[in-house]
Amino acid sequence: LQVGSSAGFAMVFALLIAAIIWNLGTWWFGLPASSSHTLIGSIIGVGVANALMHGRDGTSGVDWAQATKVGYSLLLSPLVGFCCAAILLLVLRTLVKNRELYDEPKGDTPPPWWVRGILILTCTGVSFAHGSNDGQKGMGLIMLILVGTVPLSYALNRAMPASEVTQFAAVAHVTQEALLKAAPMAPPAAPRDVLSTYIRSKDLTPEVLPALAALSGAIEEQVKQSDSLAKVPADSVANVRNDMYLVSEAIRFIEKNEAVKLDDDARTNLKAFKKELDAATKFIPLWVKVAVAIALGLGTMIGWKRIVVTVGEKIGKTHLTYAQGASAELVAMGTIGAADMFGLPVSTTHVLSSGVAGSMAANRSGLQMSTVRNLLMAWVLTLPAAIILSGCLYWLFVQIF
Repeated sequence: LQVGSSAGFAMVFALLIAAIIWNLGTWWFGLPASSSHTLIGSIIGVGVANALMHGRDGTSGVDWAQATKVGYSLLLSPLVGFCCAAILLLVLRTLVKNRELYDEPKGDTPPPWWVRGILILTCTGVSFAHGSNDGQKGMGLIMLILVGTVPLSYALNRAMPASEVTQFAAVAHVTQEALLKAAPMAPPAAPRDVLSTYIRSKDLTPEVLPALAALSGAIEEQVKQSDSLAKVPADSVANVRNDMYLVSEAIRFIEKNEAVKLDDDARTNLKAFKKELDAATKFIPLWVKVAVAIALGLGTMIGWKRIVVTVGEKIGKTHLTYAQGASAELVAMGTIGAADMFGLPVSTTHVLSSGVAGSMAANRSGLQMSTVRNLLMAWVLTLPAAIILSGCLYWLFVQIF
């Protein structure tokens, strides 16, 4: 999708509206559905719809290696939450004998100060982990919107210092030379088309390396002429960013392709150039980080009750005890934190609610099957529903725009 194009605007509105419709709908019915599933499903739906509308195979519009990796993390994390919370509660019952931890709250009577302190710490940990994972998704979505709607301001990192721009041009130059040495052929007439096809199909043709060299040289020339990314002409911003994206993605696939015969220096140059390209295009302004943090906090403050009642009172047949709550929260915090380390998006909602279910099962409190059934339906249906909804909306908006 070209930034700033009508397809870019259609993508933005399809993603946003599909995610909003599904998230608000499930929130209204008190179902802890996953905003992560919704957002990822919306992105996949747009990618598939865009590929089909251009006469290509629907699978070519999505990087399925990344999508599969994300899918595994989203599907397995609730199972991890269920099992680990159950085990942690059993260990806690063995080691800590204080009955106050395992009794249900009595009306509005506050818990003992030490229990309250434990719950505040575990809740804080979950909130921090939730923000670190879901916050990244929110920031990524906002940048996707900004790049699609106001590319002149956000398509390139205009805050990059001049010294780094000089280094960028130098790395681009040595990368181009290394590629020309590895594939001493005349560049194809349409290097962008060659790289676009390679990224979609992963089919390495003899034209790919010369096309990559040609586009790397074009990026170097554009940046050198402008002296800095902030001075790139308005009518060139979209093309420069798209070229950078194509080169960065092509390098990513080439690095994994053992059939590409490059010496160590060439591979080092490619890796360094990709790092420079990502610094120029994959950036997040401070105000976006602050806005997402505030939005997460306000959303929790305003809409907490429906979900909290479901998690605390409707998953099990008895009210959640302090020990069960602390176990579920500790597991959620650890699972989400581990996912952060590996760059995987997981659903805080599903990890925490499955952790509560696991603690209920370990405590033999019993589960309310109607609620569990609704949670499973939301878990299973969110991804396909978001894919279909965003894909249909994207088709509709392309016709409108």
